[in-house]
Amino acid sequence: MTKTTLRPISVLLLALLVVLPLAWVSESHGQATPPGSAPAASAVKQIEGAIKSVDPTGRMLTLADGTELTLPPTASIPPDALKEGDIVKASYEEQGGQKVLTSLEIQKR
Repeated sequence: MTKTTLRPISVLLLALLVVLPLAWVSESHGQATPPGSAPAASAVKQIEGAIKSVDPTGRMLTLADGTELTLPPTASIPPDALKEGDIVKASYEEQGGQKVLTSLEIQKR
């Protein structure tokens, strides 16, 4: 092979030797979860049940099975809207160890 043929091949090989390890490192770091940190937001979950109690602030309700659901700070529900014994269907996401409501529907009273 001539010198002019080898030069482009050697540049290509050098580029691959530099780029591939960098791509591998960035991919593996992008997937790693640092110790002590929670994984990304969890999927929305659904639950249905009877309301056992509503805390005095109206920001948390407990279902008959003991599940505690927290209203997000942006939610505004009239104080008399949720009552003990109401059957609700709720969707929530786990955030910071709490089940934060994403939707709430009263099934019957």
